Amino acid sequence: MRIGLYPGTFDPITLGHVDIIQRAMALVDRLVIGVAINRDKGPLFSLEERVAMVRAECDAIVATTGGEIIVHPFENLLIDCARDVGATLILRGLRAVADFEYEFQMVGMNRALDSSIETVFMMADARRQAIASKLVKEIARLGGDVSKFVTPSVAEALRVRLDQPRPI
Repeated sequence: MRIGLYPGTFDPITLGHVDIIQRAMALVDRLVIGVAINRDKGPLFSLEERVAMVRAECDAIVATTGGEIIVHPFENLLIDCARDVGATLILRGLRAVADFEYEFQMVGMNRALDSSIETVFMMADARRQAIASKLVKEIARLGGDVSKFVTPSVAEALRVRLDQPRPI
């Protein structure tokens, strides 16, 4: 069984993440979405809220495409998380050259820690390349429309969390 791990903070999950998840399903038998606890990033949503949002989006994907997706919170090293869930493949989404430089360093470190776990980069769909959770939060914080970047349920969660008025 091919098990892949797609790690991230998912604060919040965006349509860019959803695109990578849908496409990754064709590469593995089981996809584990690793929701990082990363305290340094100071997430807007709690771990429990992020896990619930990711689970809801993944349930919708599984309902339409089949396959197996598991949502797994983690706070340890990525390579240890991959071992914990039995993944032999780490999937990473790339938006731009700036992402590649950081990811390239991560691959080198992960290979030094465990050369049996491979990393695969997936380019974001051209329509989704500009989407970043950080920017989505900023747009929402300033009262902008995030409906092009997240699902309706995530947009509503942002609106509620940031105490923004309902769109007209």
